[in-house]
Amino acid sequence: QVQLVESGGGSVQAGGSLRVSCVASEARYRCMGWFRQAPGKAREGVAAIYVGGSSTYYADSAKGRFTISLDGAANTIYLSMNSLQPEDTGLYYCAAGPYLANCAPIWGAVGGAGFVYWGQGTQVTVSS
Repeated sequence: QVQLVESGGGSVQAGGSLRVSCVASEARYRCMGWFRQAPGKAREGVAAIYVGGSSTYYADSAKGRFTISLDGAANTIYLSMNSLQPEDTGLYYCAAGPYLANCAPIWGAVGGAGFVYWGQGTQVTVSS
């Protein structure tokens, strides 16, 4: 059974920074990403990375503030978040696409519908 385990969430004040991590139990995914869900809102994509290369994808809200990165040797992806704002608060999920799927065809699916495997989430809370 595939496992994705997130860590690194926490509470910060507006303007602060956090880095969340996700360790995958297998290294066969071509696309991995981060999604978030705030209370009462739909899940939304934050960023994705093509594991086989260097392509990255970001939501408009994340561009310029968040960076997704990969440590292939450790089967780990990271999301470094700077200039955090209260609207960034939510449960952050790590996700992986189907084994043979690149990011381009699945990143745009609403709410991460193109991703198959999901972690349990890590909470990020930003106070004003």
